[in-house]
Amino acid sequence: MKTKHSMALAVLLVATSQAAQAQILIGQTSGFSGPVAAGVKETTAGAMLYLDRVNAKGGVGGQKIEIITMDDKFEPPLAAENARELIEKKNVVALFLNRGTPHTEAIIPLLEKHRVPLVAPSTGAMVLHQPVKKYVFNVRATYQREAEKALVHQASIGMTKIAVIYADDSFGEDGLAGAQKGLQKAKLEAVGIHKFNRTKPDFSTIVPEVVKSGAQSVLLVASGSHAVAAIKALRAAGSAAQFVTLSNNATAGFVASLEGNARGVIVSQVFPQSQSYAVAKELEDAARAKGLTGTSPAMLEGFTAAKVLVEALRRTGGKPTREQLQAALEGMDRYDLGGLEVGYSPTDHTGLDFADLSIIGSDNKFRR
Repeated sequence: MKTKHSMALAVLLVATSQAAQAQILIGQTSGFSGPVAAGVKETTAGAMLYLDRVNAKGGVGGQKIEIITMDDKFEPPLAAENARELIEKKNVVALFLNRGTPHTEAIIPLLEKHRVPLVAPSTGAMVLHQPVKKYVFNVRATYQREAEKALVHQASIGMTKIAVIYADDSFGEDGLAGAQKGLQKAKLEAVGIHKFNRTKPDFSTIVPEVVKSGAQSVLLVASGSHAVAAIKALRAAGSAAQFVTLSNNATAGFVASLEGNARGVIVSQVFPQSQSYAVAKELEDAARAKGLTGTSPAMLEGFTAAKVLVEALRRTGGKPTREQLQAALEGMDRYDLGGLEVGYSPTDHTGLDFADLSIIGSDNKFRR
């Protein structure tokens, strides 16, 4: 026989259970420590600026969005292990904003097995665009487009001796492919193409070769601390080359790590920096409301990614399953992010195609 106390306790437990379930769980595995930590933290901070706003207004369909984050230390096997736990044990409805090309490739078999969408991987790998990966929804443009645009620009300003330094992984190969397209368009041949070990980077043999080649411009297809190490080593060896790197390094942390070598480094961008774009102004307003004094391109990437995620969640009616979210994303034909339009279909998961160049000024800010 139930007492009033036991019945009240049962009601309380049910209510508590329902409250606990009144959340939309999203999983994120990314390199919160390791060579890309600065960028990952900035991108995630940008996403949270938008998600916090949405949650403060009641979330989606009365449910708050909770991001469960796990650190994969920028190691592909750990990224896969984390993804497995998030999908199979935490029962997330989607994965979101992971970082790295080989890391995303390691996750894809789990997405396919469990039919879980991945929204906005923080990588521009062409392999995630063509052929279409059913459960991967890209937001940012490809590395190949960035690298091609950067080298065409370098040639247009008179650079004829261009070297490329790239990581020995799928990210590096992707950037190299784009660089070669740019060189072909400019009718140039690289004065040197140099590969380094991503897990044990050593630039001691590469640096003398680059200096000897007389390279006027060096494209670095490398992550965070690796690009910084290469730039510092080349400057120490007397290289006066113009350094160019991709949007994975469009972070305030990257600039700070360069210390006195930051000025003049060109960084490609896959999101607009001008506040004439409504989404860029929206980010600034959200940051200011939180008492933050500045934002970065990496934060804009996260902010934009969160907008795509939330819009897809809303299109499910607010109580999403994995299947419903997948269908909502593939049905997101045209969605204005704020001056940029993103769209998907069952045969196109590319997202945006925006690419631009910026240069780090004497104030350590990204300038067009």
